[in-house]
Amino acid sequence: MGKKIMVIEDDTDIRETMVYALEDEGYEVVASENARILKSLDRHNPDLILLDNWLSDWKSDANGQQLSRQLKSDPVTMHIPIIIVSAISNLKQVAEDGLADGYLKKPFDLTELTGIVKKFTR
Repeated sequence: MGKKIMVIEDDTDIRETMVYALEDEGYEVVASENARILKSLDRHNPDLILLDNWLSDWKSDANGQQLSRQLKSDPVTMHIPIIIVSAISNLKQVAEDGLADGYLKKPFDLTELTGIVKKFTR
């Protein structure tokens, strides 16, 4: 198997599309509809995290930007590239403020998805 990608996306259709496209490119994918999977990062050991900025199950005072900042502030997880995924208009700024390595604007096409994943998993 190739590099391992963690996809955290609460929209089932988007999550399944991402998983299908990435597996088709040879990546191993671990996917979840919520951020609880982050508690098992040491078990999954992903090479990249694709993180939806708005997770419907998450407590109201946290979002992908804040989760990214927490992961990037932890010496154990700071090396993992994080891409924030969202349709918000100020996504670039949200990603920067969250210390994320990049961002992917929804709606995206599969070429954009696989391109950004390749960029951060070389």
